[in-house]
Amino acid sequence: MTSIQSLQRQIHTATDLRSVVKMMKVLAAVNIHQYEQAVASLSEYSQTIEKGLYVVLKTMHPQGFIQANGIHEPLKSTPFALTQFSGKRCGAIVFGSEQGMCGQFNEQIARYAIAEIQHAEIAADRLSVFTVGTRIIPPLETAGFAIAQTFEMPSSLAGITPMVQEMLIQIETWRDRDRIDRILLFYNRLHASTFSEPSKLQLLPLDRQWLQTIAQRTWQSRSLPTFTMASDRLFASLLRQYFFISLYRAFVESLASENASRLASMQIAEKNIEERIAEFTIAYQQERQTAITAELLEIVTAY
Repeated sequence: MTSIQSLQRQIHTATDLRSVVKMMKVLAAVNIHQYEQAVASLSEYSQTIEKGLYVVLKTMHPQGFIQANGIHEPLKSTPFALTQFSGKRCGAIVFGSEQGMCGQFNEQIARYAIAEIQHAEIAADRLSVFTVGTRIIPPLETAGFAIAQTFEMPSSLAGITPMVQEMLIQIETWRDRDRIDRILLFYNRLHASTFSEPSKLQLLPLDRQWLQTIAQRTWQSRSLPTFTMASDRLFASLLRQYFFISLYRAFVESLASENASRLASMQIAEKNIEERIAEFTIAYQQERQTAITAELLEIVTAY
């Protein structure tokens, strides 16, 4: 009976584990939905910011052509001055996870970030690597990258805003103290709720081609909106909002991708558990039938 009792315990344990996996699948699906809604809201907000930039750029440059000096002068009041990359130092922010059971999520973005940094031929003495989440650290350190600073990955939407604000302050410090004038973001981006792929965003210096594209758009109405604030202050304020939502989007996209990867891992785990339960059940039934047969043979023999 020892073997039968052992199989019963294994079936019971596997059944409990399957319940836990199902609960994790539900939580991951719920998180994906709320992060997708946040991404959709960010897209609408980004369009509003770009419209504001269009109005300011048209006022500052009526011909729609952005001169390099024309951008530098209005932005002296902002901590994120638009400058060309001097080549002094580059900062790479890699978004990983704080929790496990998410498959190859961290390894995927780590491989991508390493390949992009190597392709850019950034020297080790001019590179500072910052991580979001502790589980992204081992694959980066294995590749020989020293981690300058680590930020905690929020576990919910409510924790993203204060973390973004903290990172914006840190970026300003990096620029002033460490002379880092190029910031790259590496994070996984979700596609179709089930598939994620690594992506890169250059946060600083700001892409001038992007500003030119905004300035050359066609306004849908006959007259432009007016504003009373000084154009340089308004421009700087809009750019701060752009930096904020860029970092916020990186957090949201990374968290959505993490939960999608966890959902896929839990689906595979649930399938494996069900297969093991089926194997244990068959073995239990065979052991039980063998025990019953042996008892019947003993009875017949005794009779």
